[in-house]
Amino acid sequence: MDNESSNVSQAEEIKVQANEAFKANKYGQAIDLYTQAIELNSQNAVYWANRAFAHTKLEEYGSAIQDATKAIEVDPKYSKGYYRRGAAYLAMGKFKEALKDFQQVKKICPNDPDATKKLKECEKAVMKLKFEEAISVPESERRFVADSIDYHSIEVEPQYSGAKIEGDDVTLDFVKKMMDDFKNQKCLHKRYAFQIVLQMREMLRSQPSLVDINVPDGSHFTVCGDVHGQFYDLINIFELNGLPSEENPYLFNGDFVDRGSFSVEVILTLFALKCMCPSAIYLARGNHESRSMNKIYGFEGEVRSKLSEKFVELFAEVFCCLPLAHVINQKVFVVHGGLFSVDGVKLSDIKAVDRFCEPPEEGLMCELLWSDPQPFPGRGPSKRGVGLSFGADVTRKFLQDNNLDLIVRSHEVKDEGYEIEHDGKLITIFSAPNYCDQMGNKGAYIRFEAPDLKPNIVTFSAVPHPDVKPMAYANNFLRMFQ
Repeated sequence: MDNESSNVSQAEEIKVQANEAFKANKYGQAIDLYTQAIELNSQNAVYWANRAFAHTKLEEYGSAIQDATKAIEVDPKYSKGYYRRGAAYLAMGKFKEALKDFQQVKKICPNDPDATKKLKECEKAVMKLKFEEAISVPESERRFVADSIDYHSIEVEPQYSGAKIEGDDVTLDFVKKMMDDFKNQKCLHKRYAFQIVLQMREMLRSQPSLVDINVPDGSHFTVCGDVHGQFYDLINIFELNGLPSEENPYLFNGDFVDRGSFSVEVILTLFALKCMCPSAIYLARGNHESRSMNKIYGFEGEVRSKLSEKFVELFAEVFCCLPLAHVINQKVFVVHGGLFSVDGVKLSDIKAVDRFCEPPEEGLMCELLWSDPQPFPGRGPSKRGVGLSFGADVTRKFLQDNNLDLIVRSHEVKDEGYEIEHDGKLITIFSAPNYCDQMGNKGAYIRFEAPDLKPNIVTFSAVPHPDVKPMAYANNFLRMFQ
């Protein structure tokens, strides 16, 4: 057997192993194996398309688009290449690009009912987008829905037996009762939900884009990563580490909502705790605290289902008030995504960011919410298709320039719930265990003790939740591709 045919057959064997890893939800392992197959035989479009699908599962949509494009170059008649690329565009909310790819799928497979159905859904989404663009009001003329709500005038029916706020103050008793109601899948009355969200908006609007946190000597402080609508795992964190209070403060580092189907319960719990005691809990914006993500990944549909259309607008307004980063004791920089495409960014530059808007496609705010670390030096394109990847040298320089010791970020699922990188100077923390009910990962949080602020990482496993699947409220279009 000559060398070339030996490579081809070896590549096929590795592909079979990669497919097995994929079926077992070991997507990182599957990517490594597909890569080996590609190195042996790069002219097989299937390997590229399969690797694209594994990247999609890890939310690495930029890499998925690159791989699917390569599959199309290798075989322009391979419908799966267009299909995978269209699905990745879709996941990024790029409906117009997705539509072109599904039109190609339909052209190649005119009699495939699945291709026809997906094309129809895609056309519908693009039409809806065009309609929304046509009726949208310029930013300068936009009126805030928050200004039109008087929660005092909303009547609470006598038969309502759930948690109630007496007067203007959110109390610990109310929060505990509300959390118990949520555990039993009961809803909070709209009057109290409005009160919490509106109070939260007032509080957040007065905060800077970069918040300084002071932890006195002898005290501790807990940082949590993405929770993604996994309410029962959030409750478990509080059972393991205590409820937030002045003596037991927390920072939740973005991505409270989407994916998990208890996002309304998560966000109302976090907001109510902040209203109860502002110094007990700090909240940072993640890339999923945005209108475009919430439209696709379930929060918008869930809010409509559990609250009302008005709340969809209200949450979008409040998310635009969330701070973008925090600094603990002038030593630990905490941000959802990561660092920047340029050197020399100072903390004062982050403080000066006008954050009261939807996240832009580039610039400091975008990079704070979307960027990821990479294992090699320098900067590279983002595997997500938004933001960038940055190396240990970039981390080191940012810390030096700002006289800081450590970066804590979230944004990426990790098998152990955390990962320490960049010579120990960067920690990723992720607090949604068994993410999307399928990743099998642990969750984690970091407990810092002042004054030395040595990170003590605690990991935990997922707890059972009622039988509501993740993405239950997601754009039905996206669910078709999961």
